[in-house]
Amino acid sequence: MPYLDRDGDVHILYLGNKGEVDNENRFHPDYIDELHATFDEVEAIEGPGALVTTSTGKFYSNGLHTDWMFANFDKAYWYLDRVHSIFTRLLTFPMATVAAVNGHAFGAGAMMATSHDHRVMRADRGFYSLPEVLLGMPFTVAMNALITSRFTNQAAVSLMTTGRRVGGVEAKELGIVDATADGDAVLAHAIKQASELVGNRGQNLVNIKTRLHGPLLAALATETNAENLPFGK
Repeated sequence: MPYLDRDGDVHILYLGNKGEVDNENRFHPDYIDELHATFDEVEAIEGPGALVTTSTGKFYSNGLHTDWMFANFDKAYWYLDRVHSIFTRLLTFPMATVAAVNGHAFGAGAMMATSHDHRVMRADRGFYSLPEVLLGMPFTVAMNALITSRFTNQAAVSLMTTGRRVGGVEAKELGIVDATADGDAVLAHAIKQASELVGNRGQNLVNIKTRLHGPLLAALATETNAENLPFGK
């Protein structure tokens, strides 16, 4: 489950279990609840602040908990909307947000990183990938809107229609991340960037983000159902 650390006014949210380095940080429904509870905890802390998310080990996040989803397929649409709630929360967070992508970011895990204000990715290890086309999985209305609103059209085509993996250097060239760093320096880079933005915290920032992402937030609020996501067709 996610846990918090702090560097001055920068809150660092680790996506995996404390002390573990092999967690894929997939979005089980219980994990999503814990993630929102951790966001609540950060928001309750008064004073200047910014948020950095990262992980330890091989994965930043491997996205959907497909084992749970296919074992509870009658709840698939509900589950996908719960995943979308993570993206909405980050897009409208009342602090600057920086994703320190320390390892693989696949599928919905990559989309979570994309929902931050800023992204720095490890240059020497890890991939960003949207493998849905290879898995026979459609993008939801919300996911499609997130990717196409945050990337250039050609970057979206390159990733969504091929499922290929891109490392940090190419991700920066495509505009997927803002910067790269080697090894553990990815977290230090993210903290430094976030520390320069701690004074922006507040409702005004929320208002700016809400207007900035208006059409995307409307798409994220679209309920997923059989009409707009016809599985198996």
